[in-house]
Amino acid sequence: MTVVILQPGYLPWLGFFDQMRRADVFVYYDDVQYDTHGWRNRNRIKTQRGPLWLTVPVRHSGLSKPRILDVAIDGRTNWAKKHVASLRQAYSGAPFAQQYMAALEAVLMQSWERLVDLDLAVVDLLAEWLAVRPRIERASALAIGGAQTDRLVNICRHFGATRYLTGSAARTYLDVALFEHNGIAVEWQDFAHPVYPQLHGEFVPYLSAVDLILNCGQQSRAVLEGVSRLE
Repeated sequence: MTVVILQPGYLPWLGFFDQMRRADVFVYYDDVQYDTHGWRNRNRIKTQRGPLWLTVPVRHSGLSKPRILDVAIDGRTNWAKKHVASLRQAYSGAPFAQQYMAALEAVLMQSWERLVDLDLAVVDLLAEWLAVRPRIERASALAIGGAQTDRLVNICRHFGATRYLTGSAARTYLDVALFEHNGIAVEWQDFAHPVYPQLHGEFVPYLSAVDLILNCGQQSRAVLEGVSRLE
């Protein structure tokens, strides 16, 4: 039983979905502190001029240390229309844009108030296209306490995990011994980014997963797994 615990993100990169596909239970860590310059409200796509940031404007003034689920979208700008226009322009020549863009546009153009709800809806859509279907939970709904590693262990124990999968960046702070003491093995992701056909010149890694999907369509899952590189 493998558990993954990750903060939600906007149009996440392939490493996010690699962890999701390898999980039996995937827990959105949605009630931890919002990181202002992180990936909760932004990601990159590839355009004719190179990578472009798509950023959802948010409001968290008056909240000294807001949780991710407390962050509201700033609706004073028509950000969704701009994101859709950027996506359509950047991927107008992509082989699978016609197949997928309408559904993505429909999700983005809804009247979202909370960032976390937008993020989860977008991830659900991309995960469906990538055929990634673990059991999904939200940390905020579990009522499981603990500080730092203690809480991660408690969440894993709640689901009867034998393995906790996490990114290699966690090597610097994760208390691996605490997991092992509770009979849970820690597995490091060490994600090797695949190469696949892209528009607009030389290959650029670490973009939103939408780049892979619009370029490779139904073969995207095989590319993500490393079964097919499509170079």
